[in-house]
Amino acid sequence: MTAFTVALVLVVAAAGLLRWRRPAWYWLAFGVTLAALRVLVRYRSVMDACGLTVPPARWRLALARATNRPIPEPRPPRIRRLRPTRTGLVLRLKLRPGQDVFDIAAASDRLRHSFSMFGVTSREVRSGVVEVRMTGYDVLKRVQMPAESETRAMRVPVALREDGSVHYRDYRAIPHALTLGATESGKSVYQRNLVAGLAPLDVALVGIDCKQGVELFPLARRFSALADSPDTAAELLDALVARMADVYRLIRTQQRITVDVPDAEIAADIWDLPNELRPTPVVVLVDEVAELALYATKEEERRRDRIITALVRLAQLGRAAGIYLEICGQRFGSELGKGITMLRAQLTGRTAHRLNDETSANMVFGDIAPDAVLAAIQIPAELRGLAIAGDASGGWHRIRAPHTSLRQAVNLCNRYADRTPDLPELAPFRPTTGTATELVPSAKASPATA
Repeated sequence: MTAFTVALVLVVAAAGLLRWRRPAWYWLAFGVTLAALRVLVRYRSVMDACGLTVPPARWRLALARATNRPIPEPRPPRIRRLRPTRTGLVLRLKLRPGQDVFDIAAASDRLRHSFSMFGVTSREVRSGVVEVRMTGYDVLKRVQMPAESETRAMRVPVALREDGSVHYRDYRAIPHALTLGATESGKSVYQRNLVAGLAPLDVALVGIDCKQGVELFPLARRFSALADSPDTAAELLDALVARMADVYRLIRTQQRITVDVPDAEIAADIWDLPNELRPTPVVVLVDEVAELALYATKEEERRRDRIITALVRLAQLGRAAGIYLEICGQRFGSELGKGITMLRAQLTGRTAHRLNDETSANMVFGDIAPDAVLAAIQIPAELRGLAIAGDASGGWHRIRAPHTSLRQAVNLCNRYADRTPDLPELAPFRPTTGTATELVPSAKASPATA
């Protein structure tokens, strides 16, 4: 009995230590089993308390009366599957007649408290089936990306969502995006993760960094073109517009519109072209968009109009030509002048780190997800890297990118420098990097996002 007591005390102490220092290990060792049992035991009573049950069917009531049996209890959604994950539990429910997915979403906070989980989110899988994802601990406190993730052409993992799933940047689904964040909010780390994810792919990276290149020029060996001033940026954007026109002419000549070609094989963008004819896709990263829109003289105003016009054209027409925009900045408002709101309307993906004012949050989410505005302005200053990500569908998530130092990003870009394509129309803007920089071992990165 004494040995059993000592062993029990040691196990409890080890579990408490793991829960404090290594919540992920605690979840895999103890938490997942306890949470699954808690959900299964409490399920019916919790659903009834949260108002997620429906009265029994009339034929069951009639049958109970006819056979003099007890009245059947209200029925909760049926559990179709309970699957443990490395961060929580995934519960797939079949809704009863009369229930709606919004009923589950509205009760998410009550479910979180009732099941003693850290977070609960829900989404509709198909008509009548809802997936409830429950996290057992704060996965955004120490961001640990899965060792393996689903990667395919123009789709890269960049951050971790609050429900434990991976947040991807999919350029085929969301061609253009806007990313805002105040100073020291983690926007640069998010951008480094994006470049790190794109570096191994067959894609041309084009950068516009008007802070004399301090953010993007260290990564220059993986960039096909870079601009460090508004004047150079204007010329670079004109060259991209010219490339877009050339790609459209190529698509037009290769559309293969004949009676012998099925409709599915008629080319309408670069991804419908044969591999040997397909132009290299281009991702354009603008580090600080406000610097391109500010002006003080008439000459600078003309340059500004030229830049914004080129950006709007690329946003409206660039997708089919394989040109994708990543617009970043600290501030993005109508005071930047005409054309800014037109540009924003074309940027489907939206990501907001900590912002200094509510107006900027409204510019990011006001037209697509008004309820995300409040979440964006409530990001605390000490949680650098925490962001709200949404798109034109109205859905949004809290995300946090893993910490990636500048040295780590530079080493990765140097490693894949041989994948940097030479685009003739962008040759004048190719950065000069000299000899290859030797890979320098980076210091052990902090698990928290900077």
